[in-house]
Amino acid sequence: MPRRGDNIRKRADGRWEGRYAVVSADGGKRYLSIYGKTYNEVKEKLAARMYILSRTDSPGLQTFQISSGFQVCDTDFCMLVEEWLEEVSQNRKYSTYIKYKKLYLCHIQPLFSSDKLSRMSNSRIQAQLATLEVSDSTRQSVLAAIKQTLRYVEKQYGYPMPAITACTLQKRTTTVEIMNRTEQARLIQFLHNDMNISKAGIYLCLFTGLRLGEICSLKWDDIDQERGLLRVNRTVQRIESKEGPAKTALMETPPKSAFSKREIPIPDTLLGLLTEFWQEGQEYVLQKNKPMEPRTYQNHFKKYLKGINAPSYNFHILRHTFATNCIDSGMDVKSLSEILGHSNVQITLNRYVHPSMDTKRRYINALSADYGQFCGQI
Repeated sequence: MPRRGDNIRKRADGRWEGRYAVVSADGGKRYLSIYGKTYNEVKEKLAARMYILSRTDSPGLQTFQISSGFQVCDTDFCMLVEEWLEEVSQNRKYSTYIKYKKLYLCHIQPLFSSDKLSRMSNSRIQAQLATLEVSDSTRQSVLAAIKQTLRYVEKQYGYPMPAITACTLQKRTTTVEIMNRTEQARLIQFLHNDMNISKAGIYLCLFTGLRLGEICSLKWDDIDQERGLLRVNRTVQRIESKEGPAKTALMETPPKSAFSKREIPIPDTLLGLLTEFWQEGQEYVLQKNKPMEPRTYQNHFKKYLKGINAPSYNFHILRHTFATNCIDSGMDVKSLSEILGHSNVQITLNRYVHPSMDTKRRYINALSADYGQFCGQI
């Protein structure tokens, strides 16, 4: 039997069913059902559905009657994305909100500006994502924002959403560059010649795999001389300003993810090199009392590359090169993954470990030497 006054009952098949009345186009009343695994789940969905129906006269959420008689939420999908973004702005990091806002403005809004929520099927989403001329990671980020919006709608309004699968497009292979041994040797020699704190920071990244934002926000307090390690506690990036006349602002935030907050051992020689530049009252490593502007430090790196006649690499090549050197030297992937701040070893293997031509040649030469021994025994 239903509980008194709430029209919710437990069915013979174990599911809970909640019933509510809607008025059809001819003025008649018909009853529809909502199902769930528990009483509380159905009660929440029923309350949310009643809330939706109560707003039919507002310019916001709307419902319309289809031939089967079910009520379907006929709201502009982009309006719901904006509603979800408002929740993100209240409950998550500001930098995360800005990331999703840019994805919405650049990709989601152009793709789905004319779509109602009722049209957001898995096939529709996949077809639209297939038209995006972006990287695979950006496409996955767009899909993540869409899926989070749909989960928000289901939780907030009790509207059942379809299961959305991962992007089915074949991944495009991209060649990730690393510095070869000759370039590394020339860069290290260049950095040691007339060393300053800016060069020391580049040297540190080459030997620890720090990200650009992490080295720019590194403080002297993050370096533990007694234990011989540095702690990654924050990052810095230039993002849209919250307030004030400036369009953007340099903002310090927690690291990229929970795994990015980590400790990295550093050798005594590197530790001694860094501490030579420490000054009383200096808070940050690269600048005295404020973090370094990432774009400025990127330009410093490119100037150093120009000084050794190397290509104008992106700063992230230092991180790729570090990871590859660690694997070449015999480091296990689990240790490397933790040093890089990854959530699992597959990210480390798929994105950051790139055997160099020198490494491949060394293995081929070793194999050739083995074959040579066999030939000598014939």
